[in-house]
Amino acid sequence: MCIACRPASRRGFLASAGALAALAAPTGRAHAQGVARPATPDAALRALAEGHARYLAGQPRERDISAGRAALAVGQAPYAAILGCADSRVAPEHVFDGGPGDLFVVRVAGNFVTRDGLGSLEFGAAVLGTKAILVLGHTSCGAVNATTAALRQGNNLPGSIAPLVTAMKPGIEPALAGPAEGLAARALAANVRHAVQRLEADSPILSALIAAGSLKVVGGIYDLATGRVGML
Repeated sequence: MCIACRPASRRGFLASAGALAALAAPTGRAHAQGVARPATPDAALRALAEGHARYLAGQPRERDISAGRAALAVGQAPYAAILGCADSRVAPEHVFDGGPGDLFVVRVAGNFVTRDGLGSLEFGAAVLGTKAILVLGHTSCGAVNATTAALRQGNNLPGSIAPLVTAMKPGIEPALAGPAEGLAARALAANVRHAVQRLEADSPILSALIAAGSLKVVGGIYDLATGRVGML
């Protein structure tokens, strides 16, 4: 079932996007201190890769954050969006060497697609003009491990943690079909791929932008031990 708005609503949303974008992301504005904003999905993915290379090399771009604060108060034009986990050890702005205004980040434990998160990503793409969405999982993810354990053992989890795990089950359950060895890695990858598929197929807004060549959705996993993102 689609968790986004219906097609008729999509038309209304996209029709108003131009007017909203004039307020949200002034045209022609650099996204970060003299660096041109990537104009295509491939350029946005290259910018993420280049920022990640700087992060791995320990050579982040020098920035005077205070210098661009006034311009960012007028509007934002992030070039990419990240659907990431709420884990405190994974900070997308650092991992991709992004400055204020560069990345539109949505975070939830387990980096899965929620209705609110989808609406945020739709806003980022249709209104703010993000050119790429990266679903970013990570190794040793507590939410993925809890879901895997619940599927195997039927754990009873407290409070609102149980519904969170229930929401992640459809993406992770297929990974249990293989051998016990390598299950954690398979579950991580399956969870990310499921989120990518949801974003591509369940949102008329995002699917229309993808079909038009204005947006790409990809997945990756951050290795906590090495700091490296491996793309799926």
